[in-house]
Amino acid sequence: MATKKTGASGKAAPLDPKVAGKLLDKLSTDNEFRRLFKKDPKAALIKVGYKLPKGDIEAAARFEQLCGCATVQRIAPKAEVIKARQALLGLLMAGMMKSPIQLNVASNAARRTRK
Repeated sequence: MATKKTGASGKAAPLDPKVAGKLLDKLSTDNEFRRLFKKDPKAALIKVGYKLPKGDIEAAARFEQLCGCATVQRIAPKAEVIKARQALLGLLMAGMMKSPIQLNVASNAARRTRK
């Protein structure tokens, strides 16, 4: 059975600070980007400047793990992303464990609807 290499710590690859900052900027301001991130984290990361590794199987596996960590069912409100920006930025730049990056909103939270 093949396993994905993530380094000794089991973390996904860290994001470049510019990519991480742009990701959080878009998640805290852009509704269309938020929908893309929810639907396809991989496409969203590429859109904010993540460069796909070419020919590096280990780096590609880390990117897949990163995208798995970024999967959410409901994204926290923009204000919450702004409020938690420094903590999220630190997680994104340090590399994430196998748990989500806390962009999910609690399942019992009131859901806002468009008018």
